[in-house]
Amino acid sequence: MAGQRNGRTVHDLRRENRAAVLQRLYFDGPMSRFTLGPATGLSSGSISNVVAELVTEGWVEEAGSVESDGGRPRTLLRVAPGRGQLIGVDVGETRVRVELFDLSLSELARAERPLNPKVHDVDTITAHIRDGISEVLDAAGGTDERLLGVGIGVPGIVAREGELGALVHGQTIGWDAVPLESLLRATGQLPASVPYFIDNGAKTLGQAEMWFGAGRGTRNAVVVLFGSGVGACVVTEDVEQGRAVEWGHLTVRVQGRRCRCGSLGCLEAYAGAEALLERWQEAGGRPPGGSDEEGALTAMLDAAYPQDGGTADPVALMVLEETAEYLGAGLSDLINLFQPERILVGGWAGLQLGQRFLTAVKRHIPTYALSYPAGRVTIDLGRLGPDAVTVGAATLPLADFFTRGGRRAAPVREAELPGWQTALEGRTPK
Repeated sequence: MAGQRNGRTVHDLRRENRAAVLQRLYFDGPMSRFTLGPATGLSSGSISNVVAELVTEGWVEEAGSVESDGGRPRTLLRVAPGRGQLIGVDVGETRVRVELFDLSLSELARAERPLNPKVHDVDTITAHIRDGISEVLDAAGGTDERLLGVGIGVPGIVAREGELGALVHGQTIGWDAVPLESLLRATGQLPASVPYFIDNGAKTLGQAEMWFGAGRGTRNAVVVLFGSGVGACVVTEDVEQGRAVEWGHLTVRVQGRRCRCGSLGCLEAYAGAEALLERWQEAGGRPPGGSDEEGALTAMLDAAYPQDGGTADPVALMVLEETAEYLGAGLSDLINLFQPERILVGGWAGLQLGQRFLTAVKRHIPTYALSYPAGRVTIDLGRLGPDAVTVGAATLPLADFFTRGGRRAAPVREAELPGWQTALEGRTPK
């Protein structure tokens, strides 16, 4: 067919060229037109055409100049940070956090809604997400005209099913095939031109660390997430965007403690923040009354590792030392299975725990991991802090923006909405 080559149309090639320029400018810019050519593999003519389009549309702007060898200074280009906006949502165990970013992922506004860790009512969380989106847009004076999409990180497995879109299978929070995307879309809060992207929270954390944090430059890595529960994201050369794995539900003790998922002996039943605090109390410890989960975990760590040189609480220390071995064994399983170059520990609980006893965890690796892969892996803390899941969620629409070469997603047709609403009947837990 005329206009096609190897199954790709001229439109496909133009989109790919635009995507190549946008991604190179985003991650390595500012750059000149002269350096964009070798960096992208495109001809000078293609670079000129693509850059002219992107500048005209406002996605690319000038960012100063640099001296050239004997000629005129070369104009530097960058992706215009204010041209678009992104929303990232973290549906955690203790809160729903919503953040609005510009294209450089600088935070413009945020909203938070607390959750009862024992109750994850679907209607409540859906309302929190909707209200949070409205709040951050209003706070920043933003409009949905610049909004490129909403990314949402959730606990559990995410699958897609026809008109229902993303279904969340969150066994630990009582969600069975919850059509979260359709529930949000059915409200009509955002126009059909604004897409939703929903994925596992550990995967969004992993993508954030690989793009902007401690994983940059690494081809094979595992990013682990510690919150109330435990999860992980595996990034390999075959799966560059990462794959969520239910590491927290790996069996570490046969006939062990009952996990939130209902199974026995899961790692999460020993190493998640919720389980840690329960084990401390069961062993005779005294978590502070009235504290939320984050405050209680801080108190436990302070008791086990006093900063003022005081006497350690033997019960808290015993539980944490036992947990260090469970984590050492769990990380060893990841090392043996995936042989990563790097393991990164993140999540609010992971950062707290890692700062205090990551060294103790590492001491158990030689006991449980094969020596060859264990000798070639580094284990470090993530760099993006406790908000990394939200940042990672915002990278979902950003990645789609790159894939489309700076074109907006096609609007959802209004005719599809009744089908969604019909399909929702009987699918949402009460």
